[in-house]
Amino acid sequence: MTQLSLTAEMARVAACTDAPPRIAYDEALAWCRRLARTHYENFTVASWLLPRRLLPHWVAIYAYCRTADDLADETLDPAESLRLLDEWEQQLDACYAGKARHPVFVALARTIDACSIPREPFADLLAAFRQDQHVRRYATALDVLGYCRNSANPVGRLILHVGGCHDERRGRLSDAVCTGLQLANFCQDVARDAAIDRLYLPQETLDRAGYTTAMWARQEFNDAFRRALVEEVDRAEHYLREGQALVALMPAELRLEVALFVAGGLQIVRAIRRQDYNVWRRRPRVSKLARLRLLATAWWQTRGAGTAEIRP
Repeated sequence: MTQLSLTAEMARVAACTDAPPRIAYDEALAWCRRLARTHYENFTVASWLLPRRLLPHWVAIYAYCRTADDLADETLDPAESLRLLDEWEQQLDACYAGKARHPVFVALARTIDACSIPREPFADLLAAFRQDQHVRRYATALDVLGYCRNSANPVGRLILHVGGCHDERRGRLSDAVCTGLQLANFCQDVARDAAIDRLYLPQETLDRAGYTTAMWARQEFNDAFRRALVEEVDRAEHYLREGQALVALMPAELRLEVALFVAGGLQIVRAIRRQDYNVWRRRPRVSKLARLRLLATAWWQTRGAGTAEIRP
């Protein structure tokens, strides 16, 4: 069974909410772990950095996010995606009503209870996935930031809840880090997004730089594109730097992970600049050696009670 057919089948689990869970928690968590291990390589990196007591919670959250993302992007039919996302949200509602039946929500229910997680960040992610079905261009930077508010920031808020340290100050700093990471990814993935007819660079930035729709359609790299990307990369770095203070405010057991989020985003910024902003020619990447160096640097800078500024 392909990943697409698997996730489609997952979302078609009956939405009946008056029956007890179909499977026990341990079985549901094992199901989520299999999804986390087999879907994307990046989860294995996070898994061994997290405190073991928190890993089951993050596995459940990852399974929720990953499945919703697949339902949004892998059906290749916006109407079908919207229908499946509606079903997924119905099951989220059933979970909060104490009537979870789907394996993801059986596991997630315990995480929600243990970590006192409100419904809002889970629902906000679904709002972003729905938006992707009908919005493919953004007129202003504020419009892009509004999208990030639902597509990226909830993930940071969920991490804070799992770590038992969510408050408004940390929440605002987390939002800055997540927005900065999302903006850096948009700059990094211009060519990938163009392949599915999406453009997350603000039209006002492109217009100001003199980069036309025809140039974008030809995937043309020129001085106008460089000017536009300089502005957006600088914006991404601004948010990452703004949120950097979060590292020192995190519990010691989560400080390294947050430091790596910030440093990884700054490393993407550096990689884009290193190839003179030509993201059409090749996607900027952070090498395995660079990632190991980031890990070593972040570990050294966060091993004490405080933290120094994380530099890429």
